Amino acid sequence: MIEVSLKDIQNWIPCEIDDQYLDQTIKGVTIDSRAIKEDMLFIPFKGENVDGHRFVAQALQDGAGASFYEKGHDIDANISGPIIWVEDTLTALQQLAKAYLKHVNPKVIGVTGSNGKTTTKDMIESVLHTEFKVKKTQGNYNNEIGLPLTILELDKDTEISILEMGMSGFHEIELLSTIAEPDIAVITNIGESHMQDLGSREGIAKAKSEITIGLKEGGTFIYDGDEPLLVPHVEKVKNAKLISIGLNSDNVLVCEVKNSKNDGIAFDINGEEHYELPILGIHNMKNAAIAIAIGHELGLDYETIQRNINNVQLTGMRMERHVTDNDITVINDAYNASPTSMKAAIDTLSNMDGRKILVLADSLELGENSQRMHEEVGAHIEDKGIHTLLTYGTDAKFISDVGGQFVENVAHFSSKDELTAYLKSHLVPQDKVLVKGSRGNKLEEVVNQII
Repeated sequence: MIEVSLKDIQNWIPCEIDDQYLDQTIKGVTIDSRAIKEDMLFIPFKGENVDGHRFVAQALQDGAGASFYEKGHDIDANISGPIIWVEDTLTALQQLAKAYLKHVNPKVIGVTGSNGKTTTKDMIESVLHTEFKVKKTQGNYNNEIGLPLTILELDKDTEISILEMGMSGFHEIELLSTIAEPDIAVITNIGESHMQDLGSREGIAKAKSEITIGLKEGGTFIYDGDEPLLVPHVEKVKNAKLISIGLNSDNVLVCEVKNSKNDGIAFDINGEEHYELPILGIHNMKNAAIAIAIGHELGLDYETIQRNINNVQLTGMRMERHVTDNDITVINDAYNASPTSMKAAIDTLSNMDGRKILVLADSLELGENSQRMHEEVGAHIEDKGIHTLLTYGTDAKFISDVGGQFVENVAHFSSKDELTAYLKSHLVPQDKVLVKGSRGNKLEEVVNQII
């Protein structure tokens, strides 16, 4: 984590600090006054309901090494200790992160995309961690606050920083990219998430492509080459190495499935390199290919990459496979969902043996297109060999309305408890159950009742 003097901070960002405190050292950063540890830098934010400046005095009393403080705010008479006066605490946090990142100077890998950001981030770490000191974004710390805090957690000897970049509107990834200035920028794919804010998949492609704005001169841009909506944005990227990944033969890295099994997938790249991935889903082949491409870009040999990708460990609730005592396989993919990722999940379940049971909930943030997109998910079930379709939520009923005609058994629920009871009463040994929905549905509550 960051460990610098206030004099360093004064040299790095626009701020004012009393000279008597310049030798003070800060170790780590927090925006939560309840999480103060000795010598931490506290960063207060002015929110809609609570102004963090109210907690500065207590933070310093609890051992904080210093605190940001916005100019124009009345200073609390009880404050005693180092104050770093700034125009805006969020901007100052971002400026400090950018300066510290240059101080540590790791290779920076920026990852965005509608689906698969976290999975791809995990795969990149798995490929690289045996050869480099790697630090990646934890959880969903991928926005204008989370990304700077992730950077400020880097140790001074970090060699690779993997930074996930999320967004809900235009110019958000542009900001993150200019803070991080990635050496390698990645777009996993273009889906439908945040359609209600961005209006169309074309808008989503434009917003995701902002990751290239901060790309270092001579850097590398890796992207989904099967996505035509990215073509006009790729054409604008200058002075960078371009690596397209996908199933189509015109990609730089062409992925070909060799075997899709109940516990993973085998695939080739360019007909030359063979990989075994212990994760379900053909869509994860492309995520793995991104990690493989980065491994090669950073000088790793095929044997090292092959060994490391075979031992990948994903963050929870991403194609997480459980086998119960009575031989029922449950795939927990409940962390999040979009129509694109739901269709990919259906394809994954289709490739498995045994009775196939699909549990789907609402895909959120689709705006006025929501009904049509849920109906398209239902239509995707045709000829996939799905035995049972269970849906939960409001718009997920459109999935069962359309998809129900292609399965032997269909039911829709407005209660997770009722869905769970129904599911448990219908399971038999060797069933394969896949559970997926947007985060707000918390479908892991269903999973936890059946594994």
